[in-house]
Amino acid sequence: MDLKKKKQILLDELKSFGFSKNVIGAFSKVKRENFIPGNLKHLAYKDTALPLGFGQTISQPYTIAIMLDELNIRKGQRVIEVGSGCGYVLALLSELVGKKGKVYGMEIVKSLFEKSKRNLKDYENVEVYNQDGTKGLKEKAVSHEQKLKGGFDKGKLGSLYFDRVLISARTEKIPKELILQLKENGMLVAPIGNNIKQDLVVYEKKNGKLKIKKKIEGFMFVPLVG
Repeated sequence: MDLKKKKQILLDELKSFGFSKNVIGAFSKVKRENFIPGNLKHLAYKDTALPLGFGQTISQPYTIAIMLDELNIRKGQRVIEVGSGCGYVLALLSELVGKKGKVYGMEIVKSLFEKSKRNLKDYENVEVYNQDGTKGLKEKAVSHEQKLKGGFDKGKLGSLYFDRVLISARTEKIPKELILQLKENGMLVAPIGNNIKQDLVVYEKKNGKLKIKKKIEGFMFVPLVG
């Protein structure tokens, strides 16, 4: 069976789970085979995580679909992914935010960062950084207006600029900088737990603090490095 047919089967499976049309549309536009090692391309549309090397993986499509669906991303938004790996999720995010939106990826493993840069060369609304993702991207979290006023002011909610934050590696707690750089009423999704048990947790920022909206059990992610 060729990749086109395998992809359609995967899309039909994702549709059967009730994911939004926007999320399904993003999956239909992005070629997963372009983001995985050549010897695994025949598995590109199998609903499973795949190894990327360097102790990292590309997540299972079903898991990614849950995260993207829970983020409820809209056109024109600014989104940051921490632990962006090979860039596959960044490509999906690019489709979700559209041309007027902006996507930022942070990958600490240099070889994966370089690979993702190559993978995403045609995505004009995506920027990738080889930095510690736990610190976020303060320089990108500040609005143009706030820059003119003197930069980042943690005391002013209006200066916080990421609409959505996605952490694609497990952590026991959300880094403070990422909370700070998330807009008021913004959404954050992250796998929370240890190497034995993890929940995918959906947060909303209210009055400067993260409030849990939902917990989904039964996930396994590689650890967040930072």
